Parts: sequence; C-alpha cells; structure tokens
Amino acid sequence: MYTLITVLIFITCILLILIVLVQNSKGGGLASNFQSSNQIMGVRKTTDFLEKATWVLAAALLFFSVLGSAFIPRSAEQINQSAIKDQIENAVDPTAVPNFPTTTPQTDDSAEETPAE
Repeated sequence: MYTLITVLIFITCILLILIVLVQNSKGGGLASNFQSSNQIMGVRKTTDFLEKATWVLAAALLFFSVLGSAFIPRSAEQINQSAIKDQIENAVDPTAVPNFPTTTPQTDDSAEETPAE
C-alpha cells in the first residue's frame, strides 16, 4: 500500500509541475494561445481550469502525503533501530587502555629438536 501511495505522490507531483509550467504569471500561458472567439473554451475558462487543476493537485498531494505517512512500514524501522542499538551497546571505547599480554608466549620446542633432512 505504501508503494502505491508513493507512486501516486510522484504522478501528482509531475502533473502539478506540468500545470504550473503551462500557466503564465501575467495571465497568459496556455490561455494566450486561444485568442479566437470561436473556441469552445474561451481564455477565461482556460485560466479557470488551470487554476482549479492546480488547487486540486495541490490538495491531492497533501492528502497523499498524509496518507503515505500513515502507511509507512513500521516493522522495518524497528529492525533498523534494534541493529543500531546493538552496535551502540557493543561499541569499543576508543579511550580505553589496550590489554597487553603479561606472559611470554610458549615456543614449540619439539619442532626445533627434530633434525632437518
């Protein structure tokens, strides 16, 4: 479900970017291409459509974002958290004094006593 919502968020973002890029800040944009009065959608109706589409896509993006946060898989977070917690608990103290061996290592005298052929 989380993957589906993530895909819907990406589609909504792309559509919102395209709708905003079509608009012109001075009232032109896509509406300026429809200069003739014989068009089915006039200049004003095209601007209204683009503005409504922008608001609908912005609301959809907000809705999908809130919905996506509700469906975040929680079990994966808990596994990562416990792995990090284990690393913290088992960490070596870098300020600790190293333990050096106090006895001399024993040598294997039997290997030295055998004659070489």
